[in-house]
Amino acid sequence: MDNKKWFKEAQFGMMIHWGLYTLPAGEWKGKRMTGIGEWIQQYYRIPNAEYHELAKAFNPVLFNAEDWVKLAKSAGMRYMVVTAKHHEGFALYRSQVSRFNIYDGTPFRRDVIAEIAEACYKHGLKLGLYYSQDLDWSEPNGGGWQMGKTWSGCGPEERELRYWVNNWDFPDDEHKDYAQCFRDKIKPQVKELLTNYGDLCLIWFDTPSSISTEQSMELYHMVKQYQPDCLVNSRIGNGVGDYRSMGDNEIPDAYMAEELVETPATLNDTWGYKSFDNNWKDAARVRAIKKHLNDRGVNYLLNVGPDSLGRIPAPAAAILKNAGK
Repeated sequence: MDNKKWFKEAQFGMMIHWGLYTLPAGEWKGKRMTGIGEWIQQYYRIPNAEYHELAKAFNPVLFNAEDWVKLAKSAGMRYMVVTAKHHEGFALYRSQVSRFNIYDGTPFRRDVIAEIAEACYKHGLKLGLYYSQDLDWSEPNGGGWQMGKTWSGCGPEERELRYWVNNWDFPDDEHKDYAQCFRDKIKPQVKELLTNYGDLCLIWFDTPSSISTEQSMELYHMVKQYQPDCLVNSRIGNGVGDYRSMGDNEIPDAYMAEELVETPATLNDTWGYKSFDNNWKDAARVRAIKKHLNDRGVNYLLNVGPDSLGRIPAPAAAILKNAGK
């Protein structure tokens, strides 16, 4: 089936945010963060020398790719999008480009993306991969220094201007060269994802800020070179892409039947696992949001954040199973 036709008919997918941030789970040195858990390194400005030590403790022995895929299927989801690499720069697959990955850098020594790809193929679920093409806090030349923002979730004692780039380890923004990071890490890793894990239904890029129009087009053409049917979302940047990603948790009222559109959304208040975030939407709310979006021609990409052992939290699993009934 043509991927654009399939995407339009899919309506419901599972997003998974998983990485080293699941180990602190929203807490660092006696403090609990507000905001979204996968940004904990940026939130507390944790040096890479400390943060990367988490890899030595990342051993998700309860991870089972088939359990994840079967849960998505039971909820009526048609596709899955997994964070192959988030802003922390840590890859959930065995990358030849950077040893900061789950196979070479942790005691787990398994290629999670390969196992998920196999499970998706076995059970008939489409696979898409998330890749942070601009922000990479592990890289001196990772992008994002143009994007200043006030972190609205901060408490009064922490309300200060924070930047998307890692400017605590690498403070010299003036001489940062995203082109080096793009050339030496971003492009080679995207190629790995396109050539090593079978057919992908989509690549889900995110947070474009430093990336130029030429670089967005270069990535887009690379995707089409290796996988012509693989869709690319609009967060590749600069007006490029095959379909539109709405804002996080954005629930539009407009009807968009003629477009390819998707809303990425959370089941609680975070994307990456936070042990103390139990503000779950119930199954009835999930069904209502799905109907609202689908009636308007918008796919619902609903996120779950597995914990550091590889478990999808029990409340999340129960909600999804009930939502699929």
